[in-house]
Amino acid sequence: MPELVFFSGTMDCGKSTLALQIEHNRSARGLAGIIFTRDDRAGEGKLSSRLGLVTDAVEVEDGHDLYAHVVDHLSQGGRADYVIADEAQFLAPEQIDQLARVVDDLELDVYAFGITTDFRSKLFPGSQRLVELADRVEVLQVEALCWCGARATHNARTVGGVMVVEGAQVVVGDVNQSSDEVGYEVLCRRHHRRRMTAATARAAALSPDVLPVTPI
Repeated sequence: MPELVFFSGTMDCGKSTLALQIEHNRSARGLAGIIFTRDDRAGEGKLSSRLGLVTDAVEVEDGHDLYAHVVDHLSQGGRADYVIADEAQFLAPEQIDQLARVVDDLELDVYAFGITTDFRSKLFPGSQRLVELADRVEVLQVEALCWCGARATHNARTVGGVMVVEGAQVVVGDVNQSSDEVGYEVLCRRHHRRRMTAATARAAALSPDVLPVTPI
């Protein structure tokens, strides 16, 4: 039976790499898929991994009906044996409903990839709807690590290495940014609660009298 599968994890745990691997394995067997993405680090209409792999994809916009897109593709003589949706946390809940309809009405497997929570440890609406609807939720086993070496479970937004806890839910950036631009870092729960990034931890080591912890 076709399934809606949600592959989740923190940033930097290989979600997009797995999406590209699934695409490669199926296309190598003569299958054809439709790839949706939104706000990929490589730019519009791209699915990319930090390993340097990249492929073309359909950029999803606000109001984009994913079910209608697949139906139109098939109606025009196109082929689709499966659907991949990367950066699924950025999709609207109704777009997740449309992916579920692709599975139920068109009998196609849908593989969705995304992080579950934002920089404030709050569920993304798209991820929440996936948890509610998915036939399976798979937590990726490639563990990202906090700077302390513990398993990373939370995504932190940083500016110049300093964790920020206010702002829009969606701001495009990448991990390990070294400039004053918005970046992201994966942390264990303890250091996310303490707002202690790798940069502030280094600062604490150099200045042990300064406690880089914002009171909660």
